[in-house]
Amino acid sequence: MFGNVPRTLWSEWAPPDELNRIPLACRCLLVREGNRNILFEAGIGAFFEPKFRERYGVIEPEHVLLDSLAKVGVTPADIDVVVLSHLHFDHAGGLLTAYSEDQLSELVFPKAKFVVSLAAWQRARNPHPRDKASFIPRLTELLQSCGRVHVESSDRSELLGEGYRFHLSNGHTPGLLVTEIATDEHPVVFVSDLIPGRPWVHLPVTMGYDRYPELLIDEKKALLNDLVRRDGRLFFTHDPDVSICGVSRDERGRYSAREI
Repeated sequence: MFGNVPRTLWSEWAPPDELNRIPLACRCLLVREGNRNILFEAGIGAFFEPKFRERYGVIEPEHVLLDSLAKVGVTPADIDVVVLSHLHFDHAGGLLTAYSEDQLSELVFPKAKFVVSLAAWQRARNPHPRDKASFIPRLTELLQSCGRVHVESSDRSELLGEGYRFHLSNGHTPGLLVTEIATDEHPVVFVSDLIPGRPWVHLPVTMGYDRYPELLIDEKKALLNDLVRRDGRLFFTHDPDVSICGVSRDERGRYSAREI
């Protein structure tokens, strides 16, 4: 998760367990907009068989996203749009029903339209050997057959409307959709794996999973410069403790997460 950062340093940020696993969240964002419910990503879900859950140290056997939605009175049928930054299993696995020995998983959200970038969709359908294990083949097949996938190739989506803008990123995986959500005060950016959590706000920190780390750093710098100027917010998917923060830049030009 920390690329070429020495263990002596990153273990201070994220103390590992005896199997060298670190605490991570798989956080989604629900936007309730009038009569419309927009979900940003779907988390890891519960589609995986027990040995897979053990390998990755997933604590909860239940579908946490569905439980969380139920707590705010939202059912799967109430979700109108799901925006997918990309289709890696820890960001899109929650689109599937929970694992069962007796039947294959199906799509959870029966009415939702799914937004994904052209490059991310193409990568999921024809993954490179380096990241093939990050995709769920059955999920791609189900999305293809449901007829509700909206493939985007610009920085705006007609389906989402004017309050949403995409920052396209290719450093982590081709076609990562980083979505900016307009608010009355501060723009909020659902930053996904471009910046998984607070430690990755520091420019040199990247992940071993990133396809093009140097490109990712350039993309991250451009976004952070813009958010410092506009007093924007970052919404994190993987930080275990913090969901949203501001961004600061010191006199040396170093960026850091700022509590809000």
